[in-house]
Amino acid sequence: MIPIMSSAPLSTATAISLPIRKIPGSYGFPLLGPLWDRLDYNWFQKLPDFFSKRVEKYNSTVFRTNVPPCFPFFLGVNPNVVAVLDVKSFAHLFDMEIVEKANVLVGDFMPSVVYTGDMRVCAYLDTSEPKHTQIKNFSLDILKRSSKTWVPTLVKELDTLFGTFESDLSKSKSASLLPALQKFLFNFFSLTFLGADPSASPEIANSGFAYLDAWLAIQLAPTVSIGVLQPLEEIFVHSFSYPFFLVRGGYEKLIKFVKSEAKEVLTRAQTDFQLTEQEAIHNLLFILGFNAFGGFTIFLPTLLGNLGDEKNAEMQEKLRKEVREKVGTNQENLSFESVKEMELVQSFVYESLRLSPPVPSQYARARKDFMLSSHDSVYEIKKGELLCGYQPLVMKDPKVFDEPEKFMLERFTKEKGKELLNYLFWSNGPQTGRPTESNKQCAAKDAVTLTASLIVAYIFQKYDSVSFSSGSLTSVKKAC
Repeated sequence: MIPIMSSAPLSTATAISLPIRKIPGSYGFPLLGPLWDRLDYNWFQKLPDFFSKRVEKYNSTVFRTNVPPCFPFFLGVNPNVVAVLDVKSFAHLFDMEIVEKANVLVGDFMPSVVYTGDMRVCAYLDTSEPKHTQIKNFSLDILKRSSKTWVPTLVKELDTLFGTFESDLSKSKSASLLPALQKFLFNFFSLTFLGADPSASPEIANSGFAYLDAWLAIQLAPTVSIGVLQPLEEIFVHSFSYPFFLVRGGYEKLIKFVKSEAKEVLTRAQTDFQLTEQEAIHNLLFILGFNAFGGFTIFLPTLLGNLGDEKNAEMQEKLRKEVREKVGTNQENLSFESVKEMELVQSFVYESLRLSPPVPSQYARARKDFMLSSHDSVYEIKKGELLCGYQPLVMKDPKVFDEPEKFMLERFTKEKGKELLNYLFWSNGPQTGRPTESNKQCAAKDAVTLTASLIVAYIFQKYDSVSFSSGSLTSVKKAC
């Protein structure tokens, strides 16, 4: 591993010391090149091989390629990207002086605004747009205010969640994680982020999470693999956008829920941040659905799965020992402050995020011409070119992380581990960054890692050991 370098893009003076290289790769023939890359991306090679094989082919972590969606029914979408797949080149995606983020959340493809009340929500706005500042500050304010009730609400909802798991285990050999987790996440984030209680509406309490799930899935379907037998997935999932009317009913019920049960938050959006009621509602639903519910729906099963089973007994013992030493088994001792003292627990969360970031791909468009630096070369980027970074590959950069393919519990501990946090990317910026109105870093970056740490701590307060396998909880041993 080479000495750790700055995570920010290199200055011009530093870049000049590296050789200038023409960006390898190509976009191929019109129509045919993007179509072939699309089939490689979703079918023949799949991720991460789509990117890793091209790194080998071009002997470069920076190259030109195409990413879906594309031809035949996405004629307005340009699939051409410059892939940036090492930590140093990837860091350029977050320098708002040289890149912009308008409408590139999932690449050049943008789902219709009809899904978000005929408006571009904050995730699709660039930092140069005044509305971005208003909505980002609104989001940060909500998180600050909700911190007062965050932990007790989390513990209460976790009690319900694990009560469900234990009940399921008493009836069968395993408890499926996803259905109960999604209901837990919807309830928790509605209570903390919206200040809205789903139990006020029996239909929302029972089906709110399913409405969000469907709303998200249908928007993102052209860009993600869902594991359907090929070529059926290419034909019916990745070839066109699905119409909004398929999820309109559920989304309108969520709007009604927010409007009736999140009145205090909506009022504050209008009086303190000069947003309209409709702007507040649709941005709240996007944050609730995409960022909070969607992100944790992907991340939590991975986090719990990393605890493993009896084969991971040594790791679980280390985590349990740290938790019990810091907070014992009394849940009232759990707090943001207490988990900040749990170095191993936090490292476990960081390592889970390193290997499995909830949003795998990041995009940015060049705001101007600039020189982009990888570890060993400099490349000329032209204004308007779209950059694409695939984080699961970037976060295995062998020039930054020792044994990058291996899950190492203690990777982010001690001084060396803290330094590595400068190069941990999962939140639209480095872990050491600070979300502000002038950047696109996830407003809840710190809340995510602390909440995940609280969940791990809760588990080892309550249980001596747990076993997870194939998306299910298979056994628990309660604390003595």
